[in-house]
Amino acid sequence: MLLNWITIAPRRALALMSAACVAMLAFGMYLQHVVGLEPCPMCIVQRYALISIAIFAGLASLKGKKAWWMGWSVLALAMASFGAFTAARQSWLQWYPPEVATCGRDFYGMIENYPISRAVPMIFRGSGDCSAVDWTFLGGSIANWSFVCFVVFAVLLLVLLGSPRARRA
Repeated sequence: MLLNWITIAPRRALALMSAACVAMLAFGMYLQHVVGLEPCPMCIVQRYALISIAIFAGLASLKGKKAWWMGWSVLALAMASFGAFTAARQSWLQWYPPEVATCGRDFYGMIENYPISRAVPMIFRGSGDCSAVDWTFLGGSIANWSFVCFVVFAVLLLVLLGSPRARRA
C-alpha cells in the first residue's frame, strides 16, 4: 500500500521526504542548542547531506515534469547514499572506537586550515568525539538512527525512480 502511494503520487512523497529532512535537522538543532550536545565533524557532514536531500527532494516536488523530478531525485539519492556511508562509518567508530581517542579539530577548523584534499580524509578518519555516544534512543545512537533514515530515503528514492508507474506520472 505504501509503495503504491509513493509511485502514484511521487511529488507528494518527495515533499514529505523534504519535510522529514527538515524535521531531522530541527531535532539536531534541539539536541545541540537545548540539550547541549556538540556535533562532531561526521555529524556536520550528515547535516549537510540532510540539507541537500531536503533541497533536492523539495525541488523535485515542485514540478510534475518527469525529467524535472527524476533529475532532482537522482541527486537526492546520491546524497542519501553519501549520508548513509558517513553514518555507517560513524557507527563503526562508535562500535569499535580507536585505541587512542583524540578530540581532533572541529569541522570548520579543518575546512578553513587545510586544503579539501587533506580535510576530507581527516573528517572520515574520525576523532574521539566521533566515536562517543552521547545520546541514545531505543538502544541506537544518533549515528545509528541517521543511517536508518538515510537508507529509508535511498530505498524510497530507488522505488520511486525504478517504478514504471511513477516514471509515467
